[in-house]
Amino acid sequence: MDAILEKSYQVKQALVDFVLEAKGKLATSLEAYAAEQSRRKSGDNQQDLIVDSFIIEGKVGDRTPLDLFIESQPKLIESDRALISDWRRSFMGLFAVVQVLSDGFELQNWLTTKNYIVKPNNSQAIKDLSRCQVGDILLARIAPINDYWIFFSKSTILGKLGKPKLAVAIGNFKDNYKHSLYGDAPELLQQAWQSVAEYHQQFIEFFGSDEITMSGYQLNKKVAEFQEILMKQSLSAAGIDDTKSLAELAQDVGLDEAEIEAVAKESGTDAKVVAQLFDKKSPTKMVAPKIELPAELKKAEQVTSLSHPRWGQMFLPTYSKFKTMLEAPDWQSIEGAEKLMRYYLENPTINVFIWQRLAQQYPQQLEIILQQFLESPDFKIDKLPTILQDKFDKPLEPELPETASVPIHLNNLFEEAVAEVNKSKSKNKTSKKVGSGFGR
Repeated sequence: MDAILEKSYQVKQALVDFVLEAKGKLATSLEAYAAEQSRRKSGDNQQDLIVDSFIIEGKVGDRTPLDLFIESQPKLIESDRALISDWRRSFMGLFAVVQVLSDGFELQNWLTTKNYIVKPNNSQAIKDLSRCQVGDILLARIAPINDYWIFFSKSTILGKLGKPKLAVAIGNFKDNYKHSLYGDAPELLQQAWQSVAEYHQQFIEFFGSDEITMSGYQLNKKVAEFQEILMKQSLSAAGIDDTKSLAELAQDVGLDEAEIEAVAKESGTDAKVVAQLFDKKSPTKMVAPKIELPAELKKAEQVTSLSHPRWGQMFLPTYSKFKTMLEAPDWQSIEGAEKLMRYYLENPTINVFIWQRLAQQYPQQLEIILQQFLESPDFKIDKLPTILQDKFDKPLEPELPETASVPIHLNNLFEEAVAEVNKSKSKNKTSKKVGSGFGR
């Protein structure tokens, strides 16, 4: 093993010891970070993985654990100082093994298609990764060292995955590591966030407002119309030809028309759109994901859809009832009021934006109701964000929502996964899993 690899392992262990032995603000920050990971139900549920993530992502005021470690070691040689500083670029990813090397692997990040030479830097990692083969999928945190990378934490080997299972794995990564999406491609993350703002503006232009309420049946039809417009705009922006016939498109991508139509029916997308998304010659761009009304709401008497430039789109079957409760002379006279209040406070889908919107529209009424419900007569409405965060675990800042565009290769993977599910004749059970992975 190269001396620099051995040195990186020693430095990493010194970093871990520094964090675990820390007291004061650093220790408090680690505890808070671990609690936050638990709240998010992150995949980093083992202590060593949490500590490793905290080393890279944690904050102690406006400083990082890496900063504090460097400051605590005045005799640190310049090469070690540079190594630690470079670890700020460490990230969590879902990788495919492209090639097995004599001392490591060539990996491709499935989320961004970027390739890396990655090497284990200790005997245990070498042993753990010895069974990896080309085509295996790894969940791993990697960090730079010279002109290659190291495995910064213990990796999880998922093995060879067919497209349906790979789609599910990417969906799980998206759920568990939302803060790590496109960790090595900030330009993709920026485009994804920009697409949320664009979606919001398009929502307002189509519906005439950022808030609409109608029956589930009507809303489902309108959302489908809206999605078709968005998809065509997205394909046009990506330079994908919309003039070819389905037969021509099928020939271009090497599929028959029946396969394409089956995928289109399963995903609720136009067949020509599906065929164009399969086209590997298309430039690597972002494409809007399919957003639709959840199945349980399609028959609801009334559903409110809200849109926000960062929180995305929300579907709420009880929003009108909640406002009716706020407008009532006696809120407790409304049937199911306390249950509804508890749901809005405890359910993670009712985010801070929804609460802030209600607080802006009904500040006095909401303050009085919360004073009574929380049995806190001193509660003031300006303390609402603090209560929502501290008592009900609601994040004050949004995570990348489902309305964000995704790279076309990920959208292609989903469509291809659905095609395989149809071929395997087990579409009902497996396609639900695939769909949940992509927020569909």
